[in-house]
Amino acid sequence: MDQPLGGGATAVARAHSNIALVKYWGKRDAALNTPAVGSISVTLAALYTDTRVTFRPDLSGDEFWLDGSRTDATRVSRVLDLVRRRAATDRYAVVSSTNNFPTGAGLASSASGFAALAVAAAGASGLTLADRELSILARHGSGSAARSIFGGFAEMHAGVAADGSDSYAEQLLEPADWPLSVAVAITERGEKSINSTIGMVESAATSPYYQAWQDSAADDLAEMRAAIAARDFARLGELSEYNCLKLHALMLSTRPALIYWNAATVAAMHAVRGLRADGVPAYFTIDAGPQVKVLCLPADSAAVRGALALVPGVHEVRMSALGPGAHRLE
Repeated sequence: MDQPLGGGATAVARAHSNIALVKYWGKRDAALNTPAVGSISVTLAALYTDTRVTFRPDLSGDEFWLDGSRTDATRVSRVLDLVRRRAATDRYAVVSSTNNFPTGAGLASSASGFAALAVAAAGASGLTLADRELSILARHGSGSAARSIFGGFAEMHAGVAADGSDSYAEQLLEPADWPLSVAVAITERGEKSINSTIGMVESAATSPYYQAWQDSAADDLAEMRAAIAARDFARLGELSEYNCLKLHALMLSTRPALIYWNAATVAAMHAVRGLRADGVPAYFTIDAGPQVKVLCLPADSAAVRGALALVPGVHEVRMSALGPGAHRLE
């Protein structure tokens, strides 16, 4: 082992957060981290993670630094173990990640983080991996990270294979193929109280709606694909809201209930509906957290940003175009 790596082999990568329009919640196989249902997302230019990976011969274990603080490396090592096996090395790595947005707050920092890790680790170990391989590698750290390998619109396939080989994401459209804007209303900067992995397990075990959530996923995915292909913004937006609220109904029916919203979250939802009543086409979506993301056309960005900024409890509104896929920074 160790032959492919020189001393201190390093690579740096950037990956962008993604926001699911048709969401995944629940796992088909926890060990392989394969999702129970497929999903479709947009990648955001304004939110990203930069990750540096250095394989070193002097380490006795992996080190993980997040936003300047050392933290548990268990999930990072899960991905790095796959890289080590593929690259035929037993060297451990120092991993340093920084987010330009709040971490663990419902803004998909794990998606951008593990996508950046996959690209940087592959580069530092000397591997040349196709996008599909990188997507599968990122999935082992975070299910949504498989989508952040790609820019623009991406679809994650749940897959059926026992080994997870058909559980990966692929790009539907490049960012320039259908330019849209996304407003991100940040209503809390701290980490959410219940992380998504734990929440998914509890929903699958206790919610009477979990099976219905799985059974209806294929129809939502097919309708969203059609909306994207037709560039039908109203259809895309309406389905995004419907799928979002259906997910949160599942969360609310979990025992104990998963309540990720706060007062500003609800107020922002009403503000978006008010915009539509005034003739501004805008649609919200919310992941497992309190932050509200609003889809709009670029020409309406200023109006949407202004309306969200007036909502009591909204700390900040970030506007984003659709962003690129994960990539090396060197």
